[in-house]
Amino acid sequence: MVVELKDDSLQQFVSEEKNVIVQYSAGWCGNCRLMKPKFKKLATETEGYKFVMVDAEKFPESRKMANVNNLPTFATFKNGELVNQVQTNKVEPLKSLIDEVTGN
Repeated sequence: MVVELKDDSLQQFVSEEKNVIVQYSAGWCGNCRLMKPKFKKLATETEGYKFVMVDAEKFPESRKMANVNNLPTFATFKNGELVNQVQTNKVEPLKSLIDEVTGN
């Protein structure tokens, strides 16, 4: 399951959840829309992680947490801290990012 944040509360979310993987996107971003179903599919295949969608245009404080300057950006957080991120419109780099934090 993927949680779509309705407000600028990613800091609170990652502080309450041990393992979080975030897709930063925007409504105007075509590559973001293309990656969304792939992100959702990976969420169903990855245990022990919360998957979150963040609108980087609407939520600047959440965007700052991963220094997002290009979309889509995917970031991993563990125990409230940024672990790594990748800016991509391809599924393989995203899978590699997830494998890195899950140990697969």
